[in-house]
Amino acid sequence: MDIFFQSLSYFVNVAVVGLIIVAIVLMLLRLLLNYADLNPFSRPVLLVRSLTDPFVNPVRRSLMGFGFSPNMAPLVTILIVILVGWLALRLSNDVIGTFYGMFLRAREGRFVALIGTLLYGFLSVYSMLILIRIIFSWGMVTSANPVMRFLVNATEPLLGPLRRIIPPLGMFDISAIVAFLLIWLFQSAIAGTLMRF
Repeated sequence: MDIFFQSLSYFVNVAVVGLIIVAIVLMLLRLLLNYADLNPFSRPVLLVRSLTDPFVNPVRRSLMGFGFSPNMAPLVTILIVILVGWLALRLSNDVIGTFYGMFLRAREGRFVALIGTLLYGFLSVYSMLILIRIIFSWGMVTSANPVMRFLVNATEPLLGPLRRIIPPLGMFDISAIVAFLLIWLFQSAIAGTLMRF
């Protein structure tokens, strides 16, 4: 069973990195075709545009909203794809690591440690969801986006009450920082008690 979790982790890592590489190649190809003197209605140009427009167009609109040149959209898209890929890797590794830890504790017959591993892993995944929500909000992703809607629904039960208790510092909402500190505190307590049992 150890080989299963290792293989699953390896497969997910290779798949995510592969998708990142494909996206980078497509964006670089788009840049190259933009600067080459090709017919904009030729088949290769139209194919590359149809594959990259769903990613580039929202980035272009956001850049124009911030006052930046829309010509930078493919390069910014590459950076965003790398960031989203890293977040996906972290999230998937947290989930797989939690299930693997639970499997090990169950095999060892350490059921209190199994509960601790489950709680610790849940808190790790939850903190990643908060981080992803923060990054998406910086990119002005609205709650009309289904991923953002899920992130808001999942994290608001913690962030909402914290936001009501802790006043913002000027224009900065520090409720997420307090949430990270609370999650870290609970993870430390779980690691020092349940997971040692």
